[in-house]
Amino acid sequence: MKKTSLVIAATLLALLLALAAGAAWYVHTKLPVREGTMSLERLSATVTVQYDERGVPHIHADNEADLYRALGYVHAQDRLFQMEMARRLANGELAEVFGPRLLDSDKLFRTLRLREHAKTMVARLAPQSPASRALLAYLDGVNQFQATHPAPMEFDALGIRKRPFTPEDAAAVSGYLAYSFAAAFKTEPLMTFVRDKLGPQYLGVFDTEPHPEGGLRSLDTALASPGSAPAGTSSGKAVALSTQDWEGLNQLAQVSRQALRSAGMGEFQGSNAWVVSGQRTQSGKPILAGDPHIGFSVPATWYEAHLRAPGFELYGHFNALNPLALLGHNTRFGWSVTMFENDDIDLIAEKANPANPGQVWHQDQWVDLQVTNDTIKVKGAADVVLPLRTGPHGPIVTDAFHQNYGNTPIAMWWAFLETDNPIEEALYQLNRADTRDKARAAAEMVHAPGLNILWANTSGDIAWWAAAKLPQRPEGANPLFILDASKGEAEKGGFYNFSFNPQEENPARGYIVSANQQPASVVPVPGYYLLPDRAKRLDDLLQDGKSKWTPELTTRLQLDVCNDYPKRVLKLLLPMIDRVATDPNDRAFMEPLQKWDGCYEPNSVAASLFSQLSYELSKAVFEDELGELQFQNLLGTPALDHALPRLVADVHSPWWNNIKTPQKESHFETVRVAWSNTLKHMMGLYGTSLIDWTWANTHTLTHRHPLGQQKPLDRLFDVGPFAVPGGRETPNNLSQAIGPAPWAVTFGPSTRRVIDFGAPDKSLGINPVGQSGVLFDRHYSDQAERFAQGLYARQRLGAADIHAHTDSTLTLQPKP
Repeated sequence: MKKTSLVIAATLLALLLALAAGAAWYVHTKLPVREGTMSLERLSATVTVQYDERGVPHIHADNEADLYRALGYVHAQDRLFQMEMARRLANGELAEVFGPRLLDSDKLFRTLRLREHAKTMVARLAPQSPASRALLAYLDGVNQFQATHPAPMEFDALGIRKRPFTPEDAAAVSGYLAYSFAAAFKTEPLMTFVRDKLGPQYLGVFDTEPHPEGGLRSLDTALASPGSAPAGTSSGKAVALSTQDWEGLNQLAQVSRQALRSAGMGEFQGSNAWVVSGQRTQSGKPILAGDPHIGFSVPATWYEAHLRAPGFELYGHFNALNPLALLGHNTRFGWSVTMFENDDIDLIAEKANPANPGQVWHQDQWVDLQVTNDTIKVKGAADVVLPLRTGPHGPIVTDAFHQNYGNTPIAMWWAFLETDNPIEEALYQLNRADTRDKARAAAEMVHAPGLNILWANTSGDIAWWAAAKLPQRPEGANPLFILDASKGEAEKGGFYNFSFNPQEENPARGYIVSANQQPASVVPVPGYYLLPDRAKRLDDLLQDGKSKWTPELTTRLQLDVCNDYPKRVLKLLLPMIDRVATDPNDRAFMEPLQKWDGCYEPNSVAASLFSQLSYELSKAVFEDELGELQFQNLLGTPALDHALPRLVADVHSPWWNNIKTPQKESHFETVRVAWSNTLKHMMGLYGTSLIDWTWANTHTLTHRHPLGQQKPLDRLFDVGPFAVPGGRETPNNLSQAIGPAPWAVTFGPSTRRVIDFGAPDKSLGINPVGQSGVLFDRHYSDQAERFAQGLYARQRLGAADIHAHTDSTLTLQPKP
């Protein structure tokens, strides 16, 4: 018996060891190979790839074709699953591997027509242009890696078949990037609902009019007279939408908000960038800083790579399936970007023919809608056939959910679909723009999405261009609302010349700052601009001439966690709370808010209180009129951030009344409810001791992987949580959604970069997670803790510096 037990135990041990060995072998086959020699087809000469301590490849080739082919190869071995998710999201093919839960996302992206437009974009490319050759070489490198190596483990888990990546895939992904900037789907139906269903008197708290004087000047005006809120305008007449129409639009807004997160792709949310001229720096050369704000994910948005070939060098930050850097620098020049936030999407209510639903009214006649059928494959379910219609103003986007929608077709006019938009050529030129004239010419070729490009060089030039094709809309047509095609609101008179775009070159003040605020403009530039408080905070500190700017001071500014927004809201709100908080215990919780400086430090209790109070006040004020779905849509738009200061300034706003109760509430009753609910929620989570209410306890960052949405895989693939400082619209914009505590940081700096052109080879940066997207690879999450702590790493350019910090070398040689 004892002998039998020993045999069984030995057998089980052997099986366990075999399983462990098999698992170790399986994981090993998936890891990137960063050392040794590999052969690639169509290389003309040997390419050397030196990996530094962060896993950043420094690629040295004898020509551009080899350079970009090698970039595609090394990018794919670190990020192939991210590339696959990007193209599936853009092409509307996620349900094929994730099943029915992502069917709505696929329907949305099919109606955006990115797959169709990608073919048009590729057909426009000049096959022999340098940008086209770079893209084809890069994709060849991606496909060679995919064809010769085991698939990522996510492919195995989801049953994804390998298939080559194409130029059309790359073009479609550029469309996803353009779409991720757009706020129209979330905001325009909401604002139209307020105007048409509630009435123009409810618009007063929303900032519905453009500010050609610029966001900073409009903020100065508001601060000068905080006791009154500007009256809203109706800006157009009601569009005829039924209850079922509104339900369909709500669904469209919800799916638009959720689609990118479900696929693990970061949504572009905002950004900081500034450039200081040499007259104000210690080195005597410009300093460039930038931190684009994007939804956090695993892997991170950017892939860093240093490219070198005769006549060309760039340390770049690259997106999936794009060989051209969206951020970059070298020893001569560099640039960063922020979202312009201009409105380049119009939602348009078409007038349907009552006698023929396949026709709409356009230019005094009924015109036929073009109809095609698209088929979506769904894992574990039958294929779904989606009818798609296109009208005179663009795709009918409500066809995504036609079964739940009413009778009014909503079309989408989108500058991305309506312009030539040579984005690859623009980026190719920007990657080489060592003079102001070259950089300006590259910026002019960016049509959509709108980007603020901040640029500097070692010659001392600094500049900013708001890059986009700005449409000429009819006078009185406000694209913040759904436009009425039957009234001519949707027609365009062409585009403004680039010279009318907001821009500056070498301003006398010696610096330029861009933080998604509305820029001053000479032509109307409606948009979804973010709070000007973040830009004002940066501007206030940058104009301080007490000391010369250095990289160290610049990193401190990037990590700043303060702004005046809370003080703007609390200046009028705290006196209301003081009058309604009669319980001595409740009043004791006011003290942190009364003493708060508006800084979201880890030990701040006021930051937690203000964030919960902002949500409770918003819920008490807006949810009864809007309903649950529209209220959730409001929480996801910058419109709410703009509305709160205006609301507390207008004690006569109709929003204060709760329409679900028989009595009419004043601002005092509603504030009392919000304050009481704030304390109740915080006590329920953290007890009555304020020591446990600190920002560090309530505000955390977790980088989430698409497979992490299925528990317990989150423990394997996700990275975090990390307690982090910063908050909504502070320079260190580690931002949480407006909602109840605890708060998960949803977006923030996708990288932090500081380049002093007095010593560009000592530039600083950081990746929020790691270079690699391959689980168990040592660069999967090796920068996450440093990022949370506000630390930086060297972005190496010098040959000696690279050699001294080379961790491994991969040699790519021509295949015999």
